[in-house]
Amino acid sequence: MENRITKLFGIQYPIVQAGMIWCSGWKLASAVSNAGGLGLIGSGSMYPEVFREHVRKCKAATTKPFGVNVPMLYPDVEQHIQTIIEEQVKIVFTSAGNPKTWTSKLKEHGITVVHVVSSAKFAVKSVEAGVDAVVAEGFEAGGHNGREETTTMVLIPAVRDAVNVPVIAAGGIATGRQMLAAMSLGADGVQVGSRFAATQESSAHEAFKQKIIETGEGGTMLSLKELTPVRLIKNKFYELVAQAEERGASREELQQLLGRGRSKKGMFEGNLDDGELEIGQVSALIHDLPTAAEIVNRLVADYNAALDGLFRLPRA
Repeated sequence: MENRITKLFGIQYPIVQAGMIWCSGWKLASAVSNAGGLGLIGSGSMYPEVFREHVRKCKAATTKPFGVNVPMLYPDVEQHIQTIIEEQVKIVFTSAGNPKTWTSKLKEHGITVVHVVSSAKFAVKSVEAGVDAVVAEGFEAGGHNGREETTTMVLIPAVRDAVNVPVIAAGGIATGRQMLAAMSLGADGVQVGSRFAATQESSAHEAFKQKIIETGEGGTMLSLKELTPVRLIKNKFYELVAQAEERGASREELQQLLGRGRSKKGMFEGNLDDGELEIGQVSALIHDLPTAAEIVNRLVADYNAALDGLFRLPRA
């Protein structure tokens, strides 16, 4: 299964584990990398000293390539970038900001840079900034999302037509069948978040993992569009936000309601009522808590089975 993504990262399968806050520590990243995918440390929820510790532990736990996701809006982003350079991390995924900010500096140090986008327009801007690949993340994804609300089914072919660099599909991908669909749409690989959040190695709270399993179809909703759109599991906090938005609350009111540490409270500390529970629509297809390696193996097996099951249409 060698293609542009496996060659770019030096991995066995074109499967990337998303760098999710509060879920993607060194244990998950190293487990995915050891299984043949690309594991990412989610640095956005880590203090600088904690982040450096996770990088070092990941390097000790795997000899395979791994990377880091860096949200541009993170307040200590400069310290994270410096740590990445000093610790010689080879792959960086940037998100939630302008790719021009750090791409050139990272590439000066021989680092492969990938940027997460939610539209073809921003994919083009990312390529102009010098990135090596883009992650095209559709509306179905968990966590912070694009304002355009473009679905993965529409976004991937649009981005594929707009840029020449490798494209990684994200948003609503948890099975090999969905991986095959994304590749058929023009993706060179997939980034999987929610499915890896519900694994044994995920650093999320066990109560949150169980909540993911229990969340059925329609159990998530895109929220906080006046701030930064984020897909949440419907809980007490979500209902408070929905009520505030319905009565036309201002950005300031919504920011006050969100407060600080709301996502940590939910995903890392396990407060399922008052916490911000970020997960994708594909949670409706997640029913167990396997190891990360089992997920990689399932994705590959299901992909190949789905591919074998396709039939060729008669020529017109």
